[in-house]
Amino acid sequence: MARLAYGRAMSGPANLLSRLSGAPPDAFRRVWALALPLVVANLSVPLLGAVDTAVMGHLPDPKFLGAVAVGSLIFSFLYWGFGFLRMGTTGLVAQALGADDGPEIRAALGRAVLLALALGLAAWTLMTPVEAISFYLLDASQEVETEARRYFSIRIWGAPATLVNYVALGWFIGMGRTRDALALQIFMNGLNVVLDIWFVLGLGLGVAGVAGGTVISEIAAAVFATLLIVARLRNTPGEWDLALLTNGRKFWRLAAVNRDIFIRTLLLIFAFAWFTAMGARLGNEVLAANAVLLNFLAIMAFALDAFAHAAESFVGQAMGRRDRDRLSEGVRASFWLAGLSAVGFSVLYLAAGGLVIDLFTSIPEIRDQARDYLIWAALAPVLGVWCYQFDGIFIGATRTRDLRNTMVVSTGLYLAVSYAALLSFGNHGLWAALDLFLALRGLTLALRYPALLANLQLERTARG
Repeated sequence: MARLAYGRAMSGPANLLSRLSGAPPDAFRRVWALALPLVVANLSVPLLGAVDTAVMGHLPDPKFLGAVAVGSLIFSFLYWGFGFLRMGTTGLVAQALGADDGPEIRAALGRAVLLALALGLAAWTLMTPVEAISFYLLDASQEVETEARRYFSIRIWGAPATLVNYVALGWFIGMGRTRDALALQIFMNGLNVVLDIWFVLGLGLGVAGVAGGTVISEIAAAVFATLLIVARLRNTPGEWDLALLTNGRKFWRLAAVNRDIFIRTLLLIFAFAWFTAMGARLGNEVLAANAVLLNFLAIMAFALDAFAHAAESFVGQAMGRRDRDRLSEGVRASFWLAGLSAVGFSVLYLAAGGLVIDLFTSIPEIRDQARDYLIWAALAPVLGVWCYQFDGIFIGATRTRDLRNTMVVSTGLYLAVSYAALLSFGNHGLWAALDLFLALRGLTLALRYPALLANLQLERTARG
């Protein structure tokens, strides 16, 4: 019934977009059916952060809110670095599905789960040095640090479950079961919200309640994901193959894919950290205004990433089939849908950005500063959507070396331009450089796209 509803909702727009783009209407319907649940799932993530903030904001001492903010920041960076578990799993599973290789669908899942558990156990083993380094770099007040360390000491125990959930999300997206991905996110974040309210406002557990609620929801979600996967595998041809699961060459491919994505992600984290650090040189008001406007980019990215995730699944399955025409259709459809959504975000930010700024801060000086630089945040969706889409294409194709190399080039150029622009044009120059960084990521991957298609053609010819 849900798919029928998607089809009816997209019937008219799909036909119109088909005439404009040349891609068949069915390609638009398929991409939309994949993307829509992911839009909802992705937007549930910042909602959870808002609930955490609201719950802690009702406690009498601001140190509790600060402690959760600091602790959450540590885990955001830590887990963001492990995002390769989701992305690498999607591409490999989608290709196995496209090739109708049931044993490899299972083996790709099993290898990724083993890697996630190993990394989770490593996080447990290294928790003491990770905690020490994190709090050394953050340099919070003594009161906030004491509570934040309590948060860290509890939250770290959810690491294996969190990483397994990354793998499960990647598997669902690769299999084209994005409604399962939505169910997992809604279950985990919904349970987390309920536990936050109960533990903090009901039982008075404070920071420990927020951390404990998160750990319980992560573990419960991992169990829920396992039950969903077991149910889906019952209808997937093939059996578990221990020799295939432990195949050294396959493990090496998994390691290579994840290594490249990890390097790419570290550079991305560094680029935004650099932006924040350079903004701090311009004073506290500019720093705060930039922090407000970065929320515009985060919300936009969560939504537009859904179309990139859809491209990962579509492209990966086409690669598995060695079907260049299907790949091109999926790419065109996802680009059009994502591009139109990006234009919508830019128009919304230009029209109502001031109202959104006022929701984030009540300080007049910061409101004024943020409005001065709003134009750059409004340009980010139409400049950044292409890098998100190409990320999805190259992840689905498991051409992760190109992702890594183009990110190295884009980051290097961004650092040079941002420093010079900051000196010449202040914060406007810094924002212009950040928008340029988004555009460069898309452009450099676009230049590698013909080689991806040529490689697919060669593989299909070799097989044929």
